[in-house]
Amino acid sequence: MNPPLNVFNRKELTGNRKSLRKNSTSAEATLWKLLKNKQLEGKKFRRQQSINNFIVDFSCHSDKIIIELDGDGHGDYIQIQKDEERDKFLQQAGFKVLRFENRFVFQDPEYVLSEVSKYFKKDPDTD
Repeated sequence: MNPPLNVFNRKELTGNRKSLRKNSTSAEATLWKLLKNKQLEGKKFRRQQSINNFIVDFSCHSDKIIIELDGDGHGDYIQIQKDEERDKFLQQAGFKVLRFENRFVFQDPEYVLSEVSKYFKKDPDTD
């Protein structure tokens, strides 16, 4: 059973979301250039959207995909635990959470896009 979602983009998180968008990491800014305006297989992505109390880096709601980019801070034991709890909640809510180290966005962006594309729902009319 999926946990209840307390709406997307909760008003009390608006300031946090805006701040995160305004202060994107270089990896987030780079990936956003590749995802925005439905550039990846016509799929709409949003950045820094909230799901319950969590703000995710990128989300594609139609396919229930979340992309998280991890920098050095995500190697810390406490952060790893928090990320695992967060991912578990989001997965139970029906989302596929994909995590990539920032370096992959710069070193091999096609790999990142290819991995994301694997989780797009297939249109039954094209089979």
